[in-house]
Amino acid sequence: MKTTVVFAVICLTSTSSQAANWSNTALHLNNGDFKNPFTGQESNTTIASLQHVSAYDYGDNFFFIDYINDATDDGYQDKDFYGEWYSTFSLSKISGKDLSYGAIADIGLTAGFNAAGDAKVLKYLPGVKVNWQAPGFTFLSTLVTAYIDDNDGVARGGAPIETNSWMLDVAWGYPFTIGSQKFNVTGHAEYIAERENEFGEDVKAWILAQPIITWDLGHAINMKENTLLLGLEWQYWHNKLGTDTTESVPQFHIEWTF
Repeated sequence: MKTTVVFAVICLTSTSSQAANWSNTALHLNNGDFKNPFTGQESNTTIASLQHVSAYDYGDNFFFIDYINDATDDGYQDKDFYGEWYSTFSLSKISGKDLSYGAIADIGLTAGFNAAGDAKVLKYLPGVKVNWQAPGFTFLSTLVTAYIDDNDGVARGGAPIETNSWMLDVAWGYPFTIGSQKFNVTGHAEYIAERENEFGEDVKAWILAQPIITWDLGHAINMKENTLLLGLEWQYWHNKLGTDTTESVPQFHIEWTF
């Protein structure tokens, strides 16, 4: 029920795009082989992700919703969803003052949440976002937040309740050209600190990095730039989901911007 309410908020947020100064909505499709760190079972996983980013007079919004289809070697299929949403209020825009200083472009206050379906996971992430001025980058930001647990717990058929923690996330976008061809390197890397579950067990700190390199196929075939992108996403996850599992997985990546 809680996750349904959460994603209703996302839908309401997305419908306000008419008031946005600019917005971008894209469909991402990824495919790769992953391991469940709790069962050890491997699966071929296809992820269809709807991703949206927009800016308005007082800040910006970002969210994505993943539809995940896991197919194991024995023919079993499992379908689930996962999503994240963040809204940042720019202190420069709210105050009407230029708060840039040195390499800092702006500072904002962020409210966010992460939610998963079958696991009944819900996390709240209030924090501070810093946008950086970096030559050649379309964006470079760091986000430091609390990582506040609101899981349903094992008794209600979900993932274990956890103690609260904190997160550091770095996100980037860097375009470049080789001859007449255009490319992008985008992605993020996060660190989530150690915590404890409802059984008194340690949930290890993890590092998750998801860099993506894409070729602008749309530009190459005379479509609008940054409309159809083809490339590779690499997922490196140290202590996946707080376990001892470390995973390094390349994924085929295709991206279509509406």
